[in-house]
Amino acid sequence: QVQLVESGGGLVQAGGSLRLSCAASGRTFSRFAMGWFRQAPGKEREFVATINWTGYSTAYADSVKGRFTISRDNAKNTVYLQMTTLKPEDTAVYYCAARERNIAQDIRYYDYWGQGTQVTVSS
Repeated sequence: QVQLVESGGGLVQAGGSLRLSCAASGRTFSRFAMGWFRQAPGKEREFVATINWTGYSTAYADSVKGRFTISRDNAKNTVYLQMTTLKPEDTAVYYCAARERNIAQDIRYYDYWGQGTQVTVSS
């Protein structure tokens, strides 16, 4: 089992920045690819970013490319999502997820999920 706990969400004005963190415990963190997803009210949960176990392979949704950066620190069992130039449409609950093997953008391939952290971007 892997336990994931997100933090760092909050209220920010459009154009601002936030950094989300996801702390993992349980099985060996460095074996897992990690992903960030988000879910806005009334919408399905969608892919945001993913990173492989080494940190050298990443992928992003088109809607966040160039604004968000995913990274990880295996020594701290933590994955991060640096969000810049935030827009009101980025408002959502952000979830951290883990899966063994390679990175993936499909929500169905992730085995472990955190409880989420709310990000609200005001216009």
